[in-house]
Amino acid sequence: MGRGFNGLVIFGAVLILLGVLGLAVPHFTTEQTKDVAHVGDLKLQANEESSHFVPPVVSGAALVLGVVVLGAGVYRR
Repeated sequence: MGRGFNGLVIFGAVLILLGVLGLAVPHFTTEQTKDVAHVGDLKLQANEESSHFVPPVVSGAALVLGVVVLGAGVYRR
């Protein structure tokens, strides 16, 4: 039998990582470049920043669910 990780263990670990990351950095911004106008070969672009907030309840739920899924994956092995 192989000793590799099954899907539940990997999925649980990813959920735990996302939960911890959401608790550590609940507020982040992203930047997107949008085309404003095209005139022949000339192209005008604008950068638009958007701010995102991850509620602590969502991060905590992902963390708890990740622990449960990871435990289920280890138990199945």
